[in-house]
Amino acid sequence: MPAPSVIACCIKILEKDLKISFAESASTGRLIYDFTSVPNCGNIIKGSIVCYDRSVKEELFKIPAEVIDEHSAESTEVTQLLAENLRNLLPADIVVAVTGLASPGGSETPEKPVGTMFVHGIIKDKPWSRRFFFEGSPDDIVAQTINATALTLLDELKDVE
Repeated sequence: MPAPSVIACCIKILEKDLKISFAESASTGRLIYDFTSVPNCGNIIKGSIVCYDRSVKEELFKIPAEVIDEHSAESTEVTQLLAENLRNLLPADIVVAVTGLASPGGSETPEKPVGTMFVHGIIKDKPWSRRFFFEGSPDDIVAQTINATALTLLDELKDVE
């Protein structure tokens, strides 16, 4: 069962007659799963691309290796480029990209520990970006990221006609 925030977000997107696409790295497809689990909301979804491996970010999303080398695959900069380039791959009124560190073994540092998640969205042509930090198991971190993303979308959709 999706979180109440996801349900409310889907209903708001449906009311505004918008479509949404996702580029998912750390969320590994759970965003689209949760959003498509809301009854009657399948028609708001364009799709999702899971781009967990660096090669997918570079080859499919055309993110320069130098950008990933400089900032890491889990960063504000890469997440922004994923969202911007998603608009060409799965055009929609709303695009959302997620990267981050739900478990050890990525680019964690003392300044960017496990639990740091990056979300970048574009609604129509208006971008927004968030950096979150959550604690818990990888599943908990992803669930909290999905909830925070839905809440952010709800807030960002307030002024969209």
